[in-house]
Amino acid sequence: MELLTKTTRGIEELSLDPQGEIRSRIDGWAIPRGSLGRLEELALLYASIRRTREITDKVVFTMAGDHGVVAEGVSAFPQEVTRQMVENLLCGGAAVNVLARHSGARVTVVDCGVVGELPSKPGFLKIKKIRHGTGNIATGPAMSPEEAVRSVELGIETLEEELPNGADLVAVGDMGIGNTTPSSAILAALSGADLKEATGQGTGLNGPALAHKLKIVATALEVNKPDPKDPLDVLAKVGGCEIGAIAGICLGAARHRRPVIIDGFISSAGALLAAHIEPRVKGYLIASHLSRERGHRLILEKLGKRPILDLEMCLGEGTGAVLAMGLVEASVKLLTQMATFNEAGVSNAITEQVQPNYPPRE
Repeated sequence: MELLTKTTRGIEELSLDPQGEIRSRIDGWAIPRGSLGRLEELALLYASIRRTREITDKVVFTMAGDHGVVAEGVSAFPQEVTRQMVENLLCGGAAVNVLARHSGARVTVVDCGVVGELPSKPGFLKIKKIRHGTGNIATGPAMSPEEAVRSVELGIETLEEELPNGADLVAVGDMGIGNTTPSSAILAALSGADLKEATGQGTGLNGPALAHKLKIVATALEVNKPDPKDPLDVLAKVGGCEIGAIAGICLGAARHRRPVIIDGFISSAGALLAAHIEPRVKGYLIASHLSRERGHRLILEKLGKRPILDLEMCLGEGTGAVLAMGLVEASVKLLTQMATFNEAGVSNAITEQVQPNYPPRE
């Protein structure tokens, strides 16, 4: 618990451009004011968090874990697919590998609680297994309170281990068959959301299978009675090892002033836990995309985040987050490479009245 306490105490309330220098630069660009839209917002956010205008290293963490609730038939795939997909990640054949190569980002896979043993791959796979899968949340808690704390601290440790490499821009995703079920339970427990709004198709369930999954989420909440005022209790009772670790990545990134791009539903459930552990973490989060998974929009609303992309994706792994990385990096390059009116020798607007009527920026 010491690492978690130290981390949360070290998270500063984010102040966007306190000296006004970044916005002054953006407002001076040789373009109609506001015409680059949310790219301007991303540039301002990144430079405010990092207090620099450089990105030299990008890393995506894919946090992996298994879930005992798979025994209740809440996924279209068997549990062994988690391990098989992690092995595919290690071979470079997963979607996040392809997109990370495209974005120039490193992939770090972390075994937080996969059932069985994975082949060693130093520099790419970190074995930090808390247990071989969580308990079945339909019949009891996912893990002990101590394991829940350990899962969060695992994420913090993972983030801090990458700091010597730079880790200027961080993305976080997941791998774990059955993990939309605990994510739905986390959302419902922390927000009081209607279970039908919090529970989606996951790996493609519909009809009776989806109704059964909804019943399992309700059962998990009834059996475990997680305390909505205690996010660690929620994590222990209805969460997952990799979901707790994702929360830890978010907290660690905020502590060390790194922007962290969250991925889809599971990644966002981890971010929601982090925000309930320490609300100041929200300033450091960037929502990459809007997942097709029901409940994701609701989590983002709870976090006060607007996604950058809406591509109807729902894969996980960190795929949406890696895609958004490129846009964040592009925004920073605009900040460092784009000329102002004065530098370009371009005449500025004659009066403020001819400026486009863009929505006011916060």
